[in-house]
Amino acid sequence: MNDAHLHLVVNHFPIIGTIFGLGILITGLFLKNNSVKNTAYILLIVAAVFAALSMGTGEGAEELVEDMPTVGKQIIHEHEELAEKFALVLYATGVLALIGLFLSFKKNSLEKYVAMATVVLTLIAVILAKEVGTSGGEIRHTEIRNEAKLATGGETQEQGEEDND
Repeated sequence: MNDAHLHLVVNHFPIIGTIFGLGILITGLFLKNNSVKNTAYILLIVAAVFAALSMGTGEGAEELVEDMPTVGKQIIHEHEELAEKFALVLYATGVLALIGLFLSFKKNSLEKYVAMATVVLTLIAVILAKEVGTSGGEIRHTEIRNEAKLATGGETQEQGEEDND
C-alpha cells in the first residue's frame, strides 16, 4: 500500500464526518439532547484526526501522481491549498468540539454557546469540504473538471443526446 492508496483511504472521512457531525449537532441542539450533541462532538474530533492523517499522506500521494499525463501540477496545487484551509478549520472545529464535550460533561452553562460556535465553524468546514472533495476528485476524474464542462457546452453527454431526439 503506497501513500496514494492511504490518502484515498483516509481522505473521505473528514468530509463525510464533518457533514454528518453538522447534522447530528444541529439535531442535538434542536432536541436539546446532550447525548446527541456529544456524539456530534466526538464525530467532529475524529474528523479532525482523519484530516491530519489525510494531510500526512497527501504529500506522498502528490509525488506519485503529479507527473501523470492527465494530472498536472496546477490542479494538485489548487487541491493542496484548499485542503490546507479545510484542515485548519477542521482542527479548530475539533478543538472547539473537545471543549464542548468537556463542558457538556461538566454541565457548564457555557456549553450552549460553544455548541453554537461549533455549528458556525462546522458550516464553514462543510463549505470547504465540498471544495476540497471536488478539487481532489478532479485530479483523476477529468470528466468533472471545468475544461470538460466547457468542452461540452456545460452539458453532459446524456443531455446532449436527449436534445437530439
